[in-house]
Formats: sequence, structure tokens, C-alpha cells
Amino acid sequence: MRHPEFPLSAELIYLNHAAVAPWPKRTSEAVCAFAQQNTVYGSSYYLDWIKKEAQLREQLKALLNAPAVSDIALVKNTSEALSFVAYGLDWKTGDNIVSSNEEFPSNRIVWQSLADQGVEFREADLLSAETPEDALFALVDKNTRLLTVSSIQFASGLRLDIDRIGQFCKDHKILFCIDAIQSIGAVQFDVQKCQADFVMADGHKWMLGPEGLGVFYTTPTAREQLKLTQFGWHMMDNTHNYENKPWDIHPTAQRFECGSPNTMGIHALSASLSLLLDTGMASVEKQVLANACFLAEIIKLHPGLQLLTKQRQGLQSGIVVFKHTQINQLALYKHLLQNHVVCAMRGDGIRFSAHYYNSTAEIDKAIALIPEN
Repeated sequence: MRHPEFPLSAELIYLNHAAVAPWPKRTSEAVCAFAQQNTVYGSSYYLDWIKKEAQLREQLKALLNAPAVSDIALVKNTSEALSFVAYGLDWKTGDNIVSSNEEFPSNRIVWQSLADQGVEFREADLLSAETPEDALFALVDKNTRLLTVSSIQFASGLRLDIDRIGQFCKDHKILFCIDAIQSIGAVQFDVQKCQADFVMADGHKWMLGPEGLGVFYTTPTAREQLKLTQFGWHMMDNTHNYENKPWDIHPTAQRFECGSPNTMGIHALSASLSLLLDTGMASVEKQVLANACFLAEIIKLHPGLQLLTKQRQGLQSGIVVFKHTQINQLALYKHLLQNHVVCAMRGDGIRFSAHYYNSTAEIDKAIALIPEN
């Protein structure tokens, strides 16, 4: 039986939340209501839209356990936020950045683009040491300014111990940046506990929101280290004083929002987050990890499949990657799509990413559709 908030097409098995998630019913309704209101009344309710924006910031604060709403910026996407950090810091020739060899391009190419400033980008092989964290630490030296990783790796499902990494960075006076797009909305995330300086994530994956709107968290100390690279009316202090001459930079993270807000996206993401927060992230995480564990176990029982995701005790994720020992990866992917299983090809295999509302029955059915040879 379908979850009432996810009235997906009856034949569909949706296991692709690590890519782009379907919207909850309440999100669709919120967007339709906003569109109708705008069609009939134009901007007459703009003050209400500003209240909705404030509500979204509060929701994101809760989801990240941020100390204050002032630490939350609404950005277009993860890449924009990463660029704010990369081109906001004052780099010196000889500085280096430590990361991993499993990062999504957004958390790789922006750092590589700093090479012409004399900044070295170091990629740790996460499987080269006793733990992935040890592999990262081995590349750190006195010239390391920043360590940047994905909390959960998109192509393998590997979940890093960000609390351990955060403490290491604090001890060595290194800035800590996290691409949290595969964590937020799937598992509990605490920016204070992991001691991150910068955290960013899009809303369209596990947060169940639209593309084109994400979150950028900064600590006040780290925020002051970033020179601004975009300018506009919305990033000024006293924002709605349009005769603001001279003007000052907004004292909060709103300084990273240079222009008009994505008002429709704000209504949509707020509705999606309300579902996660109403459900409770502890409950969401418990079911996401239970689904991933169930999936891993039935993959192990399937005679034709090999589990690729490394299962770390206490550091599970919602991503499970596997391959067939006899069937070509592309052929298997096409077979699954033809049978209405929405998934992805990632790394060396097929990636399933079930959310909390997915049932074990549909996960079992998806695996049962895979032939033994």
C-alpha cells in the first residue's frame, strides 16, 4: 500500500532518491496553491511569502541543528555554495586542499579550478588506509587550509565519520567543508556536533524538494573569512530600503543571497521539509537505514548479484550499490527501467536509494525482477 504522501504511479518502484526525488503530495499542493494565488492576486500576498521564507530558514535550522537562523543561506544549488567557499577564501601559493577520490564533480572541479592560484587539490584514496578518515588525514600537512568531503559518497554509499574528521580539523586548525546532499533528509545531521565550518546541500534529493533551491550553512567565524563574489539588493543590510546609500553587507548568511528569492521553490521546499520534520528525522533515519539493510541482505541472497557498498558499523547510509556477476551493467539498468524500477548506474554497478516511505515489499519486488543469469 502506497504512503498517502507519495501517490506514485502504481507500476513504479521509485528507488532513486540519491538522484532526484518525487515530491510529496503536500508539496505539489503547496505549489499549486501558490501558483493560483499569484495568478489571481499577483504579489498582493508578498508579506506572506516573506513569512514562508522565514519559516523555511527555521526548518533548515532544525534539520541541521544550526545554532541560529542567521547561519542559514538559501542558494540555487550545492555547486553555487561550494563556489562561494572556493572563491571567497584568500588563498596563498602553496596552500592545499584535501579531499577524496570519490567526490561528485561539484566537490572536485571547483577546487581544481584554483590551480592557477597555486593551490593544490589532493585526492585521498578512501580505501588505501585502515579507515577512509585515516586516508584523508595522511594527506594533510602544514599547508592544508581546507578539508572538503561528501558526508556520504554518491557512487558507493560510503558514509564518512564526519564527527571524527571535524575534530581532526579543529585540532589542526583546518577549515572543514561538507557536501551533505546525500545525508540531509535521509539521516540525522548535526553541524554543531561535526564542527563543520561550511555545509551545503540541494533540496531535490533526500529532502524531497524541487531542483533549484538548496541550503548553505556557515559559522559566523568562517563566514567572515569569505569575500563576496556576487552582489545585489538582497545581500545588503536593511534589505528593503532601496535608497540604501551607502550600504553595508548583511550581517547574516543572507549576504550570500544576492538577488530575488526563489519564492515558488521556497514554498515547495518548506512543504517537503514539513513532512520530514513532522515524521521526525530519527524515525526517517531508522526506516531509511532499515530499508538499506534489508536491501543489502536480499542482494547477498541473490545468486547473481554482488554487493559493492561497504557496510560500516554505525555508519550506514541509504545508498546501496550492487552489480550482476553475469549480466552487463547497462543491460541490467535498461532491464530495470523497462520494468519500471527507477534507479541509477553509479560507480561499477546499479545504485538503489530507498527513502523512508518505501516498503520492503517493493524493494523485494525490484530485486526479484533481476534474473539469476
